[in-house]
Amino acid sequence: MNVQIEPSWKVKLRPEFDKPYFHELTQFVKQEYSSAQCYPPGKKIFAAFDHCPFQETKVVIIGQDPYHGPNQANGLCFSVADGVPHPPSLVNIFKEIKVDMGKAYPESGNLERWAKQGVLLLNATLTVRAHQAGSHQKKGWETFTDATIKAVSEHLQGVVFLLWGGFAKKKAALIDRTKHHVLTSGHPSPLSANRGLWFGNQHFSQTNLLLNSQGIDSIEW
Repeated sequence: MNVQIEPSWKVKLRPEFDKPYFHELTQFVKQEYSSAQCYPPGKKIFAAFDHCPFQETKVVIIGQDPYHGPNQANGLCFSVADGVPHPPSLVNIFKEIKVDMGKAYPESGNLERWAKQGVLLLNATLTVRAHQAGSHQKKGWETFTDATIKAVSEHLQGVVFLLWGGFAKKKAALIDRTKHHVLTSGHPSPLSANRGLWFGNQHFSQTNLLLNSQGIDSIEW
């Protein structure tokens, strides 16, 4: 199957594209996009990969679902398009960066700037029907994104995985901790953050320290 995805990822994930589950997933997604409003826009479904080539991946952040409100999802987990109000989880991410890194709260919630530095912003499910959270779960996306995590774990070295919340933490089983770094905390959503499980995790400064210890440039968060 000819999938429009960044070339280096296409090489690494090619076996997935020919598996029955991916053919079924493709048919499901095409049907959903033709019959209902879905997010992100079709051309941005693989944006996380397109902005962050395989060999340049230094950090992996795992989300669950794309945002399901109008004009929010842009194919990168936790990210929204320029000019879109910041959802609560993203607000808390930026608040933590402000305290952790001493950086001003940014105007734009578009995290393409992170992706272009080697941060893979991967949702476990890459599409969703408008206003229906979780509507495209268990259709095959999770199998594909798990294969993505395994490919990074197997073929790269020293990647920092940031696993926020119970869902993301389960992905630790896919990661070879003898080769990579795994940082965990509560989710940045208000429910978790307000219980003291997010703020103060210092994941952004810790990530840069781990990268620097390997001679790798910091991320400009």
